[in-house]
Amino acid sequence: MTAGSDNGGDSGGDGGRDARDGDGAAPQPKKPRSFWKELPLLIGIALVLALLIKTFLVQAFSIPSDSMQNTLQQGDRVLVDKLTPWFGSEPERGEVVVFHDPDKWLAGEPTPNPNAIQKGLSWIGLMPSAEEKDLIKRVIGVAGDTVECKGTGPLKVNGKALNETSYVYPGNTPCTVDDLGGQFKVKVPEGKIWVMGDHRQNSLDSRYHQQDKYKGFVPVDNVVGRAIVVAWPPTRWSTLPVPDTFDQNLSAAAPGALGLAGAVPLVLWRRRRLTVGNTRVSGPGTAG
Repeated sequence: MTAGSDNGGDSGGDGGRDARDGDGAAPQPKKPRSFWKELPLLIGIALVLALLIKTFLVQAFSIPSDSMQNTLQQGDRVLVDKLTPWFGSEPERGEVVVFHDPDKWLAGEPTPNPNAIQKGLSWIGLMPSAEEKDLIKRVIGVAGDTVECKGTGPLKVNGKALNETSYVYPGNTPCTVDDLGGQFKVKVPEGKIWVMGDHRQNSLDSRYHQQDKYKGFVPVDNVVGRAIVVAWPPTRWSTLPVPDTFDQNLSAAAPGALGLAGAVPLVLWRRRRLTVGNTRVSGPGTAG
């Protein structure tokens, strides 16, 4: 037992000698890399992450005009949710959305000439891109909806009036369009939306483009995403919820549902007639 213990001690000693360098000195820990050597790698990772976020998650957009006052002011920066469309979500009534120019809506508008730094910032989503022609409006109608307005309003969706006082610019009428005689009535086709600015008398929206190839409608595929937050300036920070007026049931009744509703009284009437008729016929037979 003692000899065995001694052998174990000798073995441990040999192991200790083997773990040292040939000169008997302990190995030195690796010296950490200089911060300045790590910096390019950190910047590269940050740029890749920013690009991925811009492409798939959230992108910042600048408001270039007054067409969405007072909800959005010129110069505001909004964050746009680009994630949910990747999962098949489509624009809903009342949402504020950013979309690519459908058919020369921005024709004649000045084109910015960004410098190299601005181009770099726009590439990673921190500034709007000069090459992308994007607009921002509120969704009023979706596929299947009938949107109409006469004179000074109110604006109606599927025959139901919208109370727009919470977001339409003060003093504006809901839908007057001078060159259209102050009225319109459209039905939104599949895969399209009808959009309008909150500053109705200062917004060249769907109403004014009914002669283009999409007849004023915006293809859903053109929608970049939903504006969810006013992020800049800090004094303007706020969310962009769907107004309460869109909480009412605005859906158009499906043709099948209308047919069923009309058929029920007819079926009941027919059953009643058959019942009465059978009673009259069977009465005399039974008596005889």
